[in-house]
Amino acid sequence: MQPPRLSRDNRRQQILESALPLFARYGFAGTTTRRIADTARISEALLFKHFPNKSAIYAEILAGICTADPGLARLRAEPPSTRTLVQIVRGMAHYFLQAADGSDAEGNQKLRLTLSSYLEDGEFAKVLSDKVEQVIAPIFIDSLEQAIAVGDALAGASSPRNLFWFTHHTICTLAATQLPSLPSLDYPPAAKLEREVCEYILRGVGLTDAAITAHGALDLSFEAFETSLLEFAK
Repeated sequence: MQPPRLSRDNRRQQILESALPLFARYGFAGTTTRRIADTARISEALLFKHFPNKSAIYAEILAGICTADPGLARLRAEPPSTRTLVQIVRGMAHYFLQAADGSDAEGNQKLRLTLSSYLEDGEFAKVLSDKVEQVIAPIFIDSLEQAIAVGDALAGASSPRNLFWFTHHTICTLAATQLPSLPSLDYPPAAKLEREVCEYILRGVGLTDAAITAHGALDLSFEAFETSLLEFAK
């Protein structure tokens, strides 16, 4: 039986909706493109016309969740500012440290998948990084540029884009040290560690001590930034 004809957007959405419960049940490694295609009642060849590989499907799902997150939506609606920059850094640190200690099970899986990808072909990490750069990096970049413009931060030799990724990778590496049941380093408790790494990063991207104090950078309460990285993204 031929699958019903759908528009390109509707077909992509159908594939994503079919893949989501499979990833949730079997994980990334245990989900195949054949299984996704069978669940969507289409051929693998048709699936590949819309997504080049399994990593692209997974990353698209994560990006959709990230875009739909209420906390991130509110942050994206805020004008670029020093305060917004601080919220992003605090959000990234909070998310990754929660993922590392296992209190965010889904985040823990994403972090492990990304780290594994770095050690393999890098395909999943690359696709996910592209999504993080589209969704989260612009808020960081615009806010840092605004902080520089108003004198809250000093311009350095590194581009704001690179500073975003330096921030991301610093926090990811820190989180990775906390993944084993016996952490590789004896860091302080999570709340104190989060504050310290935020201070380190904010100074590193150029924020002045006066700006950090004025914006209460280390005492900001922050709402869920749970699905961003990578992202992640957070």
